[in-house]
Amino acid sequence: MQIQDVFTAYKDDIIKVETTLDKEIISDVSLIPEVAHHLIDSGGKRFRPLLLLISSGLCGYRGEHLFSMAAVLEFIHTATLFHDDVIDQATVRRGKTSANNIWGNAASVLVGDFLYSKSFTLMTQIGNMAILKMMSGITNVMSEGEVFQLMKCGNVNLTEEDYLTIIEKKTAVLLSAACAAGAILGSASPDKIEALEQFGYNIGKAFQITDDTLDYMAQEQEFGKAIGKDLEEGKMTLPLIYALKQCSGEEREKAALLLSNKGNNANTTELIFSLIQKYKGVDYSLQTAAGYISEARAHLIIFGDCLEKDQLNAVAEYVLDRRL
Repeated sequence: MQIQDVFTAYKDDIIKVETTLDKEIISDVSLIPEVAHHLIDSGGKRFRPLLLLISSGLCGYRGEHLFSMAAVLEFIHTATLFHDDVIDQATVRRGKTSANNIWGNAASVLVGDFLYSKSFTLMTQIGNMAILKMMSGITNVMSEGEVFQLMKCGNVNLTEEDYLTIIEKKTAVLLSAACAAGAILGSASPDKIEALEQFGYNIGKAFQITDDTLDYMAQEQEFGKAIGKDLEEGKMTLPLIYALKQCSGEEREKAALLLSNKGNNANTTELIFSLIQKYKGVDYSLQTAAGYISEARAHLIIFGDCLEKDQLNAVAEYVLDRRL
């Protein structure tokens, strides 16, 4: 089964998700929907809602709360993107001019805040205390991840452990919530909720690692952001962390000197790319991601053979093999 087969199977549900997003991004303040739609309508794959839909189906739930919960996940994710782009002074997001570059930082931050608060309004309407409790904790963890990444930005001594902490807090926890929420809505047993939560958590770590690895190997027109952008923003990701750990003291010293300028020159980009290639930083990163994918799939053993389980396995394969 291919990822496109999965998206096709949930085509009608994804359309309902889109309808719900449109319905909920309404405000008397016209700037809010204008800015929000700029990013929400910019080609995101609705990956988190898809995980929610599959997980809920696996646990026997197909009720209307699914679509409100899907909107919650997209709003929280989108809010973090607005805030990230302000922090990173980004100019491009998903192949389009970033919102902060059009409307300014203040508007981007405030619309992100609106989407955060809207997500909690939707959760109170869903009325499931277990979901509300889980999402309250996760959004707090995500905020910690943002601050921790800010503290470590440009730090050439960032460890692999620090990097994993960042991606766990910023990315993995929301994907784990998408899977767990489906199980909670389906009134699944605690062990099945935990299994899906761990599936999503490991998928999330692999997803971010492959995303960071693509920054050093994808074609820009395929990827939706400038290649080498993480380097320019001073973000130390796994391919580079591994290469710096393996390289000689002289190479590391030279790289550190160039990286202190946050990579704003061709010499830095050329050196870093050559080091990553020489010390197989991409290979190591993809192998690490593959380990998390294997761990994720192992958590599905608790479920019997069924279409939804096959679909989650297809998602896992896509995360590792994707080029977008």
